[in-house]
Amino acid sequence: MNAAAAPLETPTMTTPAVDRALRRGLDERARRTAPASIVALCERGEVRGVRTHGHPRADDATTSRDTVFRIASMSKSFLAATALALRDSGALDLHAPITEYLPAVRARHRGSDAVLTGDLLLSNRSGLGEDNAWVDRHLGDSRAEIAALFSEGMLLAAAPGTTYQYSNLGQSLVGAAVEAVTGRAVEDVVRETLLEPLGLTSTAHSADGYAHDTLAGGFRTFDDGATFHPEPYVRTGALGCIGSMFSTVDDIATWMWFLGSAFTDDPLAPHVLAPSSRIEMQQPRTPIDVPSGMFDGRDLAGAGYGYGLFVEQDRRFGRIVQHSGGLPGFSAHMRWHAATGIGAVAFGNSDEFGARRVAGAALQDALETADVPSAVVRPWPETVTAALAIDAAIRQGRSAAEYPGLADHVLEDVPSGVRDSRLAAHIATIGGIRPVQKPFAERLIAAATEAELRWRIAGESADLRVEARLVGVPRPRVQSLSLAVIAHGETRTEDEIASPADRHRIVFDGE
Repeated sequence: MNAAAAPLETPTMTTPAVDRALRRGLDERARRTAPASIVALCERGEVRGVRTHGHPRADDATTSRDTVFRIASMSKSFLAATALALRDSGALDLHAPITEYLPAVRARHRGSDAVLTGDLLLSNRSGLGEDNAWVDRHLGDSRAEIAALFSEGMLLAAAPGTTYQYSNLGQSLVGAAVEAVTGRAVEDVVRETLLEPLGLTSTAHSADGYAHDTLAGGFRTFDDGATFHPEPYVRTGALGCIGSMFSTVDDIATWMWFLGSAFTDDPLAPHVLAPSSRIEMQQPRTPIDVPSGMFDGRDLAGAGYGYGLFVEQDRRFGRIVQHSGGLPGFSAHMRWHAATGIGAVAFGNSDEFGARRVAGAALQDALETADVPSAVVRPWPETVTAALAIDAAIRQGRSAAEYPGLADHVLEDVPSGVRDSRLAAHIATIGGIRPVQKPFAERLIAAATEAELRWRIAGESADLRVEARLVGVPRPRVQSLSLAVIAHGETRTEDEIASPADRHRIVFDGE
């Protein structure tokens, strides 16, 4: 289990807080730029609130929670999950050259043949260049037409494995490989592997199965929403697996929690796709520069592309997983907070709508209002035992030579006499240790992982911060132990920068 993202209980969003967050997302600017739009806040797969606007087909009908919008490149997460399911069954090797499944594929970089793999293609580091503008109008190209491009030889814009570039064509090769190993259309494989088992009955790759009055039509504006022009659906073809899907906010809420619940002790539908494979999707494999315009100025420590999903490391809230979708006439976005299962989804039927900004603003407001942890960590029992023993030894004035649970090297790296003198200096700085301390659980400061703890020992004028980190050998031992002086009420020294670990929720079974 990845304890750094394992929710134990989800903060409850109050109805006023949900309503405020939805209003912040679907603001006047957003409503102006699409004839119809919707934003929803979700909590562990359940839609907690919806805000709608406008008329989906520019007629008298109004947007509802059940209105179906095109989700475009959000389709890539479904493709990636399907590919991983086939990988798990042994049918598809994501690290094999794609030519094992598609022998005619050719790619060249600086005059030399290049090797592409499913792993490189799904994580957008294959070397194939950014192609959004071209693909938008070629989504309906036939399989023969796309196969001909690859057999003639694609030119790579960077060496494979070196650079993030968003390649729709590249990910479509994974869809073609799915067809090669199954002998069936990739859309059928996605439906049978994911949509039907998860009950996503309002999600499909084609508009053909929907009643006309449930579908949002596409529109374009070139004057900031003063006028709108109908935009026919871009056809779907060989590239449909990377961008043709339609869905509703309820289905996407379920899909987000199916993926996000992999980090919990009770993942949804483990028979559909292994939780470990879902976690793979949500691990950044290809670094992306931050700050970047694609992250709307958010305060990120890092970001990357996983398998069919973007992964942000927010300095306050930790891991946020997301993906947008855009085609002529549509803008869509989904995003969720890994530690709590709180998510947002936004759709608009104009490519100027800015669904990423809308969903991002709604989720940000919801997380701030609920004051959520950046993650939930359940330390090893051995971590807690070691920390309690060291805490008691320090407060009792014992020498470091008597601290229990230390690995052999600890007193070799810094001898006990040196540690004792440093501790004495720290105790003098804090004015002595207070004889009465709060319970240990109330003195905890941080736990970046299951193997470490930071806690405070209260002094008269300041506090002593203790940090113990264990090594995960069969009988874990303390491999490092450090001390620092911090001001009352603080968690860091003056020269330390904030970290998401400062806001982790620490859970264990008591003292």
